[in-house]
Amino acid sequence: MQAMHTISILVSNNPGVLSRISAIFARRGYNIDSLVVSAALDGRFSRMTITAGGDPETLDQIIKQVAKLIDVIHASEHDPTTTIEKELALIKVKLTDKTRSDILQIVTHYHTAQTIDITDKTVLIQVTGDTKEVDLCIESVKSYGILEIVRTGKVLMNRGQDET
Repeated sequence: MQAMHTISILVSNNPGVLSRISAIFARRGYNIDSLVVSAALDGRFSRMTITAGGDPETLDQIIKQVAKLIDVIHASEHDPTTTIEKELALIKVKLTDKTRSDILQIVTHYHTAQTIDITDKTVLIQVTGDTKEVDLCIESVKSYGILEIVRTGKVLMNRGQDET
């Protein structure tokens, strides 16, 4: 299994920036596993958080090439020991009278999970946490029949006074 890397990129809010950045990843044979883009505190800029798997040497070259783009203010890989990383997932699971209490008990077990919609045939679960926590929750309800999953990918912020 390839090592996963999380890259944070601060960019000017201009058309075409995302396509230029993703083209650099593609040229180097790196697949982007998740991508989150949101406005920065200053609306003239956006923050991109990219998760990708691959070797560190190639990643280092990608970061250097991305940093050279005109609209890129800053690009760096993040160390999970100095950042807070979170994900959000919405999981729609089949529900029957027999499985209802088991599924609700699983949701209760995960302190960052909650039911946000329930019908006679489905339950919609929201779970937040690090990647491992989200994966474990998904694995816990898999045997009941997952109908649909939507996942955000990582969002992160540096701890303390360090700017992300």
